[in-house]
Amino acid sequence: MGGACTQVVLIPVPAGNQEKRKLRLDTMDIVEILKHLPHRYPFLLIDRVVEIVPGKRLLGYKNVSYNEPFFQGHFPNRPVMPGVLILEALAQATGILAFKTTQTQPTSESLYYLVGIDAVRFKHPVFPGDQLMLEVNVIKTLRGVWKFTGEARVGDKTVASGELMCAERGV
Repeated sequence: MGGACTQVVLIPVPAGNQEKRKLRLDTMDIVEILKHLPHRYPFLLIDRVVEIVPGKRLLGYKNVSYNEPFFQGHFPNRPVMPGVLILEALAQATGILAFKTTQTQPTSESLYYLVGIDAVRFKHPVFPGDQLMLEVNVIKTLRGVWKFTGEARVGDKTVASGELMCAERGV
């Protein structure tokens, strides 16, 4: 099995109108994610997409395990997920959102690259056993360059946030 599925959510409308609008929220399992990202182990940093609205927003997560190779050296006595990898997970989320929005997939001729980060803040460490929630929202896109806001959370705590830019480039 695997692939994308669609969840239909009924949205109440104002009183007097008995209809309910349907909003489609696409989700992606790991099989579908692998079709939309060129990354593979140990650098694939998204396990599932739980909500995607093409052109607008993506919400996904990474289950952080002690078995991650970076924990061997960061840090042996107090394992902490490196901040640059939290940003990379957000960048991978932006890539999925861009590919889903344009209804394309990575090819040998074209990929989305991270080209800029601004206003990044790290607020709390991420430890093995945490579920890192990743949310990215499109700010704008112009001629193949996309700008997003990104926020990574564990539970109700923001652990990192910032603006990311990615651009479609030929390989």
